[in-house]
Amino acid sequence: MKLGMEKDLLLEQKHGKSRVRVARVWRQPGGKETIVEWNVNISLYSDCIPAYTDGDNSDIVATDSMKNTVYAKAKECVEQLSAEEFGVLLGKHFTSTYPKVTGATINIVEKPWERILMDGIPHGHGFKLGTEKHTTEININKLGEVKVTSGVEGLALLKTTQSGFVGFIRDKYTLLPDTKERMLATEVSAVWRYSKKPSCYTKAYISVQKTLVDVLFGSPHEGVYSPSVQNTLYFMAESVLHRFPEIEFIRLSMPNLHFLPVNLPNIVKFDHDVYVPTDEPHGTIEATLTRKKITFSKL
Repeated sequence: MKLGMEKDLLLEQKHGKSRVRVARVWRQPGGKETIVEWNVNISLYSDCIPAYTDGDNSDIVATDSMKNTVYAKAKECVEQLSAEEFGVLLGKHFTSTYPKVTGATINIVEKPWERILMDGIPHGHGFKLGTEKHTTEININKLGEVKVTSGVEGLALLKTTQSGFVGFIRDKYTLLPDTKERMLATEVSAVWRYSKKPSCYTKAYISVQKTLVDVLFGSPHEGVYSPSVQNTLYFMAESVLHRFPEIEFIRLSMPNLHFLPVNLPNIVKFDHDVYVPTDEPHGTIEATLTRKKITFSKL
């Protein structure tokens, strides 16, 4: 028996292609080459209800087509571009090419290939894999309205001093002592959304990341004291919004990865110089800082 869509039912749907891995090399005169590696996820929102209710696939964009579009568009990009720009390019293609597609979300994670230095000289075609990853999410609708969100994942940071934690709630379950001297280690994940297009997405990404790092560590000689991960997180986020007026909000996740001082009474005396590193369990600290008044321009 063939069933149709009931009048009192509401169907929300999307479909796409995930984990499309593509690498693009740009070769320049003189032997200098540049490479990016992207992991692309595509989700399309479309008016293709008959595919679900009646088995009519005539309005469906095949996920194979989505995958092949990624490769074809990468080839068309003869000039080097950012992950954000590539995501916008893909989103505009899907929403403009297919009449039934009403919107698209493009997520891209860029693998951190970094140019090798040989005796301080950048190698023309040699790269090594870094740690933190550049992320972006593009949301675009049929009208061409675009929202661009960028981010960083896996930014591992540690300072061996100038961190403490005192004055917190104490009850019968609390064993943690107050301390004004501890290590601070975390793996920062951050996302931020642009209300207007920066002059260069890649430079903006690098500058935001540098701001986060600079605020956490302070100057190279004096440093800066952190009374809590929460307080440091807030000043990192505040500094980004202060420095980059084109950013609407920033969301930070900073797990507190513990380095526990070793204590072996009657064997040897330690003085905050030997630790047991552990990330299980770890504290989770997350917050979003948003401007109260936002003015959007077309990205």
